Amino acid sequence: MKNPNSTIRLTMAQALVKFLSNQFIQQDDGRVEPLFAGVFAIFGHGNVAGLGEALYQVRDTLPTLRAHNEQGMAHAAIAFAKANDRRRLMACTTSVGPGATNMVTAAALAHANRLPVLLLPGDHFANRKPDPVLQQIEDFGNPNTAASDCFIPVSRYFDRINRPEQLIHSLPVALQTLLDPINCGPVTLALPQDVQAEAYGYPQSFFAATTHRPRRQPADAAEIFDALKLLSQAKKPLLIAGGGVLYSQCATQLADFAARYGIPVAETQAGKGSLHWQHPCAVGGIGVTGSAAANQLAQEADLIIAVGSRLQDFTTQSRTGFAGKPLLQINVAAFDAHKHQAQPLVGDARTVLKQLDDALQAGNWPESSPVDSQWLAHAQTLNQQWQQQYEALTQAPVSGLPSDAQVLGAIKRQSQPSDVVVCAAGGLPGELHKLWRAEGPGSYHLEYGFSCMGYEIAGGLGVKLAAPAREVFVVVGDGSYLMLNSELASSVMLGQKIIVVLLDNRGFGCINRLQQGCGGAPFNNLWRDCEGSAPDIDFALHARALGALSEKVGNVAELEQAISRARAADRSYLIEIKTDPAVSTDNGSWWDVAIPAVSSRDEVQQAFARYQSQQQQQPY
Repeated sequence: MKNPNSTIRLTMAQALVKFLSNQFIQQDDGRVEPLFAGVFAIFGHGNVAGLGEALYQVRDTLPTLRAHNEQGMAHAAIAFAKANDRRRLMACTTSVGPGATNMVTAAALAHANRLPVLLLPGDHFANRKPDPVLQQIEDFGNPNTAASDCFIPVSRYFDRINRPEQLIHSLPVALQTLLDPINCGPVTLALPQDVQAEAYGYPQSFFAATTHRPRRQPADAAEIFDALKLLSQAKKPLLIAGGGVLYSQCATQLADFAARYGIPVAETQAGKGSLHWQHPCAVGGIGVTGSAAANQLAQEADLIIAVGSRLQDFTTQSRTGFAGKPLLQINVAAFDAHKHQAQPLVGDARTVLKQLDDALQAGNWPESSPVDSQWLAHAQTLNQQWQQQYEALTQAPVSGLPSDAQVLGAIKRQSQPSDVVVCAAGGLPGELHKLWRAEGPGSYHLEYGFSCMGYEIAGGLGVKLAAPAREVFVVVGDGSYLMLNSELASSVMLGQKIIVVLLDNRGFGCINRLQQGCGGAPFNNLWRDCEGSAPDIDFALHARALGALSEKVGNVAELEQAISRARAADRSYLIEIKTDPAVSTDNGSWWDVAIPAVSSRDEVQQAFARYQSQQQQQPY
């Protein structure tokens, strides 16, 4: 019989990767897959000797992927997890100093979006013998301070592994955090470079193959009873599908539930794609960037049922979209379920929907108070009117530069149902949320919890790694492209083709519009309003320099032809098109952006007066 207490002598880094290599996930259909699909790595003196050597030994079972920017590779890893509904993960390792701190923005993004990623930054020597080492941060009053401390406020779990045996405690906690549906988010294990290379006799049992299964928490019976009471009084309920619908993999259950009871469904940015755009209950995006149909229904509804949403300000129109209405919050996290004075229904979205459905079908919805039979028909009429607006907004322009909406219309006309659209920041997410016709779960990938410029191309790479059989379209503005484009080269190197459509409005067009909407003068956003002379940037040429194929197009018709060529290409492909920075799609919504109370500009004073009026719609 094997001795359960037998040990194996490994370095800390070797033990770390051996543990990761033995973690598996069982999907709902019974498939068992490695939990970690690989490790993105940029090596330096803080990780190349320890973790680098350890990764080399397991490269056949835990692939190491080379990237070009630490923030970019972490974005790709996060996008991979999002595209896998948080069921599969990746890790990222860097050197000390700037290599580590480059990942802090990505950690904040993962934290805001509740997405799992394992971050393994190198750190200075725990034994302090060679202090101060290259790139070490020195705090005159605290020698324990390190650059990796920057990860503490943006990590769900943080530990610095100062002894090899710490892994025995820290790694299981890290795994629990990464997989927990409530506490899910980034985990940072800072790895001092000397400790990475130190050996310890680890228990063999620590490396036993472990299969994890998603945990599905049911709702409390009393909360189900209270929810049914709310439902029994509602004649015009509106469902809001959040990201939790996709992470719980219950889009089908939600669609069936809505159809059975005649309830329209609006979607948040994270939840878009929960329903196919042609589903009879689908009414489009909700909130500041939503459809006019969904927002009108929110105003008319007598009950809002939010499923898996944290209800941030874009969804609620800064608490004016459905203020004062009864709100039922179905969420696995009590933190979210209690927001906005809601009636909480805490539990896994799929499990809770089944609990409600079973109770309703058992006759717990009083016959005297069903959903108004005309409510869904009314919603469908409003949605049809919005779809007619879509057709007008997205058709090719007769003359002049196209709008973002017209470019998105061209992409959609050339897309297939299996395609994925990826975006993150600027004006494009608003146009996508209002206008993109999502073909179901996985077809719409927006990072909007942190709205991080620079996520787009790296995120597209992560989505392609997660779904290699699908065509991935990255739509990105010139501003975001200039911030972070290096993972376009990584996509070429890794043979993971993405199609990038770059909309060049010559600056930060979205913020320029917001600036003027707040009464400000055009200033420091578009190239023409900045200090100095505007550069003439050839984005297509730059993409070719990174190894991608590319071309410039002059109008929407040429764009559609170029998309056909990009689909047929054997590697990543960038299409550059100039767009109008002044045009965006209006849906009549409001977003709380504080206006200066004192200004010499008449425009600001007028904007402040409007602001005060609109604030009156907020509940407090």
